[in-house]
Amino acid sequence: MFFMKKNILKDADIIIFGGLGDLSLRKIIPAIFYRLEAGQINLNSKVILVSRKKLLISEFNNIIVKSLKNKILKINNIQLKKFLKICFFYSANISDDNSLNQLSSLLRNDKNIIRIFYFSTPSNLFSTITDNLKNNNLINSSSRVVLEKPLGNNSDTSKKINNEILNFFNENQIFRIDHYLGKETVQNLMVLRFTNNLFENAWNSQNIDNVQITVAEEIGVESRASYYNNYGALLDMVQNHLLQLVCLVAMEPPNELTADNVRDEKLKVLKSLRPISKESVDNCIEKGQYTRGKINDKKVKSYLEDIKKFSSNTETFVAIRLYIDNWRWASVPFYLRTGKRMSKRKSEIVINFKNIPHNIFPNKKQITNNKLIIKLQPEEKIELVQTVKIPGPGGYRYKPTSLVLDYSSSFKDRFPEAYERLLIDVIRGNQTLFMRKDEVEASWVWIDSISKSWEINNTPNKFYKAGSNGPGESILINNHSWH
Repeated sequence: MFFMKKNILKDADIIIFGGLGDLSLRKIIPAIFYRLEAGQINLNSKVILVSRKKLLISEFNNIIVKSLKNKILKINNIQLKKFLKICFFYSANISDDNSLNQLSSLLRNDKNIIRIFYFSTPSNLFSTITDNLKNNNLINSSSRVVLEKPLGNNSDTSKKINNEILNFFNENQIFRIDHYLGKETVQNLMVLRFTNNLFENAWNSQNIDNVQITVAEEIGVESRASYYNNYGALLDMVQNHLLQLVCLVAMEPPNELTADNVRDEKLKVLKSLRPISKESVDNCIEKGQYTRGKINDKKVKSYLEDIKKFSSNTETFVAIRLYIDNWRWASVPFYLRTGKRMSKRKSEIVINFKNIPHNIFPNKKQITNNKLIIKLQPEEKIELVQTVKIPGPGGYRYKPTSLVLDYSSSFKDRFPEAYERLLIDVIRGNQTLFMRKDEVEASWVWIDSISKSWEINNTPNKFYKAGSNGPGESILINNHSWH
């Protein structure tokens, strides 16, 4: 039955700036539809898409229908009609101070209704949008604002944007979103650590040899060429997604599961990251850019061809060895790797445990270290790799075998995607999975140490073929190899 009446939250007016953009149509709109279908958002809510385009209602409806059908396999006309009734289009050129003066006619003037402004635009527009909202008296005590990453391109611009938003919204009204934190397996990482004595007792430098975090993509820059060439892999992926995963792996247990307690512990990790100096940057970081190659036996263009330029020093790949200077992680290297046009799409966290101190069995080279593998995409599963004896006579022979929690096979019902969970948390006012201002600032301080060191050293890119695993297959330092 469509739109079940259970666990319904407060009514919400959700206003999406950049509403006809790729992120909105590919992620946000389907997420709202699914939560309506689950009965958590009701049909009194409104979804208002703001764009500078001018569209007829029929054209707007066709765009919404196409967006849903691209994402949702089983959907019928009755469902579509019900959803379209709560969707509205508002045409506005944000650079025009008067562009939002008619938006209030679509909103309900009731403080019991949550008013969510979702900024799905480049961050250099955040201040302009906020000014327009304030000048048109659209911000009230029930308002919340969702900010998409990246917030700026360095510490100074990030602080400027955050301070401009804070002129009109309180910190408890601001939701800085990172969709990786809404993934089911990322959520389960905290449960795995903090409810299982087996792992929490071993979660330290005495037992863990290294941690590897990979976010690899098969795709190139696609339609984001202009944006990507100004940011690159370091700012686009490491500053937010990968550092947030580092925080969840490395943080201390919060004394209770509240937003500020969790974010306090994440902040401690960010402040403990060893800065990257101009002397160390080239020894612990590798940056690269893809050239022509093959993905799934299909020829693909180089990065320069994709962005239609003759030269660019923007990196499409980065591999980093970082250290967290505290008692729990002293001397344990964390390896981060992200890149475009890699051999396959893969996001995972691998905890490599140390070998046993004394091996009593023969054939010692066959004994492999334990691994905890947390796979985020394209499949969501958790594997614990351990060594077992191969059955049969002939002495001891060993084989690494995985204990696997496979979400798709273990839980037959569809489980919500990250944006669904995060949107519901915004309506609930739960900020646990969202970044606080001081977190963002601390991450930028560390990232700036890399960017400035690259600039001082004029560090060049190493080239790698599309369809590979990075420059020189991204061999790690300290005799480690990628999982």
